[in-house]
Parts: sequence; structure tokens; C-alpha cells
Amino acid sequence: MAQLWGGRFTKETDRNVYLFNASIEFDKRLYKEDITGSMAHAKMLEKQKIITTEERDAILKGLEGILTDVESGALEITDQYEDIHSFVEANLISRIGDAGKKLHTGRSRNDQVALDMKLYVREQIGEIDSLLLQFQKILYRIMEENLDTYMPGFTHLQKAQPVTLAHHMSAYFEMFVRDRSRLSDISVRMNTCPLGAGALAGTTYPLDRECTASLLEFIEPTRNSMDSVSDRDYVIELLSALSTIMMHLSRFSEEVILWNSNEYGFIEIDDAYSTGSSIMPQKKNPDIAELVRGKTGRVYGSLMSMLTTMKGIPLAYNKDMQEDKEGTFDAIDTVKECLMMFMQMIDTMKFKKDVMAQSAVNGFTNATDAADYLVKRGMPFRDAHEVIGRLVLACIEKHKSIDEMTLSELKEISDTFDEDIYEAVSLETCVQKRLTTGAPGVEAMKKTLATYKSYLNENIS
Repeated sequence: MAQLWGGRFTKETDRNVYLFNASIEFDKRLYKEDITGSMAHAKMLEKQKIITTEERDAILKGLEGILTDVESGALEITDQYEDIHSFVEANLISRIGDAGKKLHTGRSRNDQVALDMKLYVREQIGEIDSLLLQFQKILYRIMEENLDTYMPGFTHLQKAQPVTLAHHMSAYFEMFVRDRSRLSDISVRMNTCPLGAGALAGTTYPLDRECTASLLEFIEPTRNSMDSVSDRDYVIELLSALSTIMMHLSRFSEEVILWNSNEYGFIEIDDAYSTGSSIMPQKKNPDIAELVRGKTGRVYGSLMSMLTTMKGIPLAYNKDMQEDKEGTFDAIDTVKECLMMFMQMIDTMKFKKDVMAQSAVNGFTNATDAADYLVKRGMPFRDAHEVIGRLVLACIEKHKSIDEMTLSELKEISDTFDEDIYEAVSLETCVQKRLTTGAPGVEAMKKTLATYKSYLNENIS
């Protein structure tokens, strides 16, 4: 059992206690961050003349060798070590000798793990942000191709007013804009370096924390050593942001599931992104969407677990905080996998435009426009609302849409109707005359797309 402590103890740690205490099985994924932080620490120690140039060079060479061997598979991270820190340090000492023992000068595992976690979260935020941007590009392509693809818009899951597929997809584009903004906020707020805070009270060594922060591309060092080692706000903020991303994906999934049903028939999911039944040969199931919807609760659970873990911890570091990793790692992995699978499914999905348009017609989504037609002919809106209500009832009794009613049938409801009613309530008219900012009309959507294009261009790295 490789441990970084023991001098004060007269007995070996019980094996079961050691395994219960150890974190190597999950924090081993922080090997790169631990080595990166150690390299920066070694460079700073040499700059401050705490170690010699020769010792620094030996440490850096040893750490580079460990990194290379881990990534090539030549060196395995096993449960012989308590955590990733003891793995790196023990292997460094075995490779370069006493110089390796000086690496931990002015450092504690408390500020070391805080640094590792910040470096990892910062990197993962960038990767998740990149996936969201890819998804937005797919949505942009679908919007461009479907400015005049008419479909019903819903409230209360009831057909409400006609919109376009482009307009519908724009709503999710906006959600992902906010998701990316949240991730960006977290990146800025968390971008302070805890290394050099020590266990909780700094150190008597003349460390240059500004140097270390700069080497690791942080804005500045953290300003309070106790907060440095006990802060996991950025983990909670990330889990909250990830939960919101999953909530958006889950809402989208629910619509895909509905649209894929026989009752809607709006879409056809590509064979490569759906599954069948072991007993019912006709089935084509939206399993990806269902799994994304299901995995949302898993990410929520990680957020609630972390909030609960942190709620009663006094300053400064406590072992409870080791619980920050597994749930966070799982949530990150889950969100990344869900984004990749879901966007590929959406990218290959076929939209049944005629079915969507007919659904909008059959659902009386043009009823509001029919009422507006009467208002423009001088009828008070409240009276027009009542007239169209009676018209819809008559349509239901006759199994017709408003468009299919003859003029004489319409005049039985109100003499105000005339031949121009048919153009006034056509899907094209209903949608295209909606030109206010954010509306589904083509001209309004073209302005929105121009804004999105600029947004996407600004984010091309």
C-alpha cells in the first residue's frame, strides 16, 4: 500500500479501511492534471531557489516519462496506490530518487487535489461547449432548410397555432445558447489557482503563487487558503449547468418520441439510430431519445448528491469532499455521450413535411387567424372569438377543417365571412404574416438566422 503519510502511526492501516479510504479507482483519470500541476509546481520551486535547476530538470523528465508511459499503457495505475497523487509521487521517486521527494515541498494533497479537479473541470467544460456548438450547427442547417415547413405549435400539448420547423428548432438553439453562456460563466468564475494554499493555511516557503497560476493559465491565485482547499462551488455550478443541459435534451427527447409515434408521424428516425423489438417485427423504437430522457435523472442525482455532501462541511478540507469526483465524472461522461448520440440522431432524421402541415390544418391552428379576420372586418374581438368557437364546433361535427368549409357553411355561422377568408386562414398566410422579432414568419426567421450565423462564425476556433 503506497501512502504519502505514516510516520505518526505505529500500526498498518486495516486493509478494508485502506480500500474504503482510497480514491485511486476513480481519481486515476486525473493523472494528466496531477502531472501538469506537479510540473508547474517544480518550475516555480526552482524559480524561487527552493530546489536546484538540476533537481527541477530531473523532476520534469521523470514526470514526462510517467505521463508517456501511462498514456502508452506501459505503466498501469493500480490499487496498490491510495490515490493518483501517491501514484505519481511514488513512481517519480522510484525513477529519479531523492529529487522526487522534494516535489511536494510547500504543497499539500488538499491544494493538489483542488488544482487537479479545477484543471479537469476546466478542460471538460471546453469539450462540452464544443459539443453544444456542433449541435447548434446541425440545428442551424435544419432551420435553413425548413423556413417554410409548416407544423402545429402546441400549448398544453394541444395544437395551438401554426409555426414552422425552423421556428421550432430555433427554440432549442436558444436553449443551447444559454447553456453555453452558463458554461462560460463557470469557466471565468472558477479560473483561479488553488496551488500553494497548502493544507489550509498557506506555507512558510517563499512560493510564487502568481507564477504557478500563470504557468497553468489561471487568471490569478485564489485569495484565501482555507477557501482554496474547501471550495467545490464550481463543481456544483457545473453539475447544475449539466442538469439544465440534460433538461433541455430531455424535453427535445420527449418531442422526438411523440413525433416518432404513429399518432403523430412527423419524423422518421434513421435505422442506424433506432432499435426493434424481439417479439414485434413492426416496431422501430426511439431508444436514444428514451435513454437520454432517462439519463437526465442520473445527472440530477449527481447534483443533489454534491449539494447534500457539501451542506454541512465546516472549514476547511474534510474527507467528505472526496465524494466530489465519482458523481461529477459520471455526469460529465453522461452529458457528453448523450449530446453526441442525440445530435447524430437529429442530424440523420427525416421530417415528413406533408404530415406536419396536414396536422396543423386538422388541428384548427388557424382559428386565431380566423378570429383576426373578423376583427379586421369590424367585429369586436370577444364576439369574433365566440363566432370562431361556434365555427370550430361545426367543423368538428362535419369532420372538416376550417379551410374545407364552403362559403355558404361559413355564412351560416356569420355573414361577415367572404371569399378572402380562405387565403386569410391558409397556413402560409397564418405563418408568414407573423413578422415581429422572434416570430415564425420567413422574414423574421431570416433575421434570426442571420444573427445565428454571426454567432456561429464568432465561435469558430
